[in-house]
Amino acid sequence: MFKQSVTLFCIILASLLDASAQDFGSHFTDKTLRIDYHFSGDAHQQVIALDKLSCLPGWHGKRRRLSEVPVQGNGQITVRDHASGAVLYRNSFSTLFQEWLSYDEARTHRRSFENVFLVPMPQKIVDVTIELRNNRHEVIAQMTHVVDPSDILIRHIGTHHVTPHKTIQRANDAEHCIHIAYIAEGYTESEMDDFLNDVHTANAAIFAHEPFKSSRDCFNIVAVMPASRESGTSEPSKGIWKSTALGSHFDTFYSSRYLTTLNLKTMHDHLAGIPYEHIIVLVNTSQYGGGGILNSYNLSMTKHPSFKPVVAHEFGHSFAGLADEYAYEHESIPMYPNDVEPWEPNITTLVNFKSKWEDLIRKKTPIPTPPSKNPKDETTRVGVFEGAGYSTKGVYRPTQDCRMRSNNNPEFCPVCKRAITRLIDFYTK
Repeated sequence: MFKQSVTLFCIILASLLDASAQDFGSHFTDKTLRIDYHFSGDAHQQVIALDKLSCLPGWHGKRRRLSEVPVQGNGQITVRDHASGAVLYRNSFSTLFQEWLSYDEARTHRRSFENVFLVPMPQKIVDVTIELRNNRHEVIAQMTHVVDPSDILIRHIGTHHVTPHKTIQRANDAEHCIHIAYIAEGYTESEMDDFLNDVHTANAAIFAHEPFKSSRDCFNIVAVMPASRESGTSEPSKGIWKSTALGSHFDTFYSSRYLTTLNLKTMHDHLAGIPYEHIIVLVNTSQYGGGGILNSYNLSMTKHPSFKPVVAHEFGHSFAGLADEYAYEHESIPMYPNDVEPWEPNITTLVNFKSKWEDLIRKKTPIPTPPSKNPKDETTRVGVFEGAGYSTKGVYRPTQDCRMRSNNNPEFCPVCKRAITRLIDFYTK
């Protein structure tokens, strides 16, 4: 009985500590702590190393529900009060490093990846824990380090030599909104008007989709204009290497259409002093490709006919944590073990399907669901259709087609729409 009372007291105490930590002004200042890490290793062992700390003016992330995460992600960063251990702030993320671990190269080679995270600047000493998880949701690497906000080696940036930028859209409530920065990649100084035109095109494409359209006044948007020495981007498979602001390139992990940048510190340096949390990189190329990583960034080409659907699709990845719903026999990747439920809200292995979209399925709909021959059913008929997450078998999607499955479909499916709505509400209500 005594042990049970002690356990109950500890649970209540922890709840009270976390509840008291929810007041932003009591624990944080209106500044941003930028933390740079290196994630390195191979499929057998992973290591996290702290690189540097920076202080930026203003905080442009969430100010409420500070210890909650709306999606689990492949990793989490947690800020705790050093004295009490109370959780002050938590956010989730995914990284290219963790994705790389699923490729054959990671079995025989070791690599290092830059990663940058933004947290509110604490008023007092805190413990910061960063943890990485595998596709079975198991922690594979973890590190905790102490941050003293009075540390003289925290560099202060973003007050001088701020990259030229322009406000594209203002939110109704500047403190409780979602901050997006479009950043130019592969645009020379003389091409910045072209970049701004591409920003307006991309923005119109994203906000043509529900639920973004109905929630447009919740987003504050800027266009950031670092000039590149050369126009375009690198295409390694063609022997083309360009000198650009962010050093982006196709052929990531030897996939011809996978367009990314590994230079995250450089990207965030260009954004210093500008209000941002979510990042959309627009790449000045006609080659088809893109990529999106939860709470990190996404990239889209701008001169290809599929620019509009791709930029909306990639934002679904980086903003909402939506999974790809397509799968091809010739490039199947075993990213999702069939005996583990994925954390992404729009795919399932049926291990814990009730937690996903079961409530949106009509009665008597078979599970798994056979495809319909009626084109009208493609995005409106919710079921459990096999083939998603790069796997043709064992992973399922909500509808026959969706913006997260193909460029031909004009909208997000009902499950993706609900997931996006919940995320917007999490940040703004």
